[in-house]
Amino acid sequence: MSLGPAYAPVRAEEKDRLIKSHLHMVSFLTERMVSQVPAFMTREDIASAAMVGLVDAANRFKPSMGVLFKTFAEKRMRGAVLDEVRRMDWFSRSMRQKQSRVCHAIESLEKRLGRPPEEAEVATEMDMSLDAYRQLLGEVSYLGCVSLHETIEDTADGPSLLDSIEDPNSPCPVEMIENSQLTQELARQIDRLTEKERLVVSLLYYEELSQKEIAEVMELSEGRVSQLHSQALLKLRTCIRRAQGDAAAQLHPVR
Repeated sequence: MSLGPAYAPVRAEEKDRLIKSHLHMVSFLTERMVSQVPAFMTREDIASAAMVGLVDAANRFKPSMGVLFKTFAEKRMRGAVLDEVRRMDWFSRSMRQKQSRVCHAIESLEKRLGRPPEEAEVATEMDMSLDAYRQLLGEVSYLGCVSLHETIEDTADGPSLLDSIEDPNSPCPVEMIENSQLTQELARQIDRLTEKERLVVSLLYYEELSQKEIAEVMELSEGRVSQLHSQALLKLRTCIRRAQGDAAAQLHPVR
């Protein structure tokens, strides 16, 4: 039995058409991501990685996915850029250790306080001055390298926070339930962020403003926006990891 038009595999000429008709996304995504990756990555580096992602998207895309190619391609392109960041090994082991220290301090404080901690409280917990703590946030975020695309676990190939918000690959019913629960938990944790942290997350991921534009809107320095962004995402990362651990414990109780 032949497949209907909507489910037919994408032919080579159609792949070429998809790539050519979406080439504009490369420059658009490059400008959007230039403030979300380390400074050593040039616009040319970002554009090259995004182009790889676009070609990969065209090769993998199937109309039966039920999503627009633009939506599918954008996720693949962003992933390709972040893969290139990891390949270039900027986010070194020492940086991950620093990030883990912040996460552990936030987790410890939240257990004791019953709420997300303030900056000054985290700094005190880490036996640091507020200025030193903010500098540390700047180091681990590096103008947004810590993002919703960063993996929840301490591995490069694990699920990201963004994966819990949107999954175009039609998961099975069990996965849909799990993702729904994770999405609800993420929404609850976003509501618990400080007003400035929520605003940064909203403007960056929903309004898709650059950090420079957010700084202008909020009348803050780009560095301060980076610090708020980093702290917000580390709080979310910590809470989601704990929620996943609690869920796993309920599914597989120790006997």
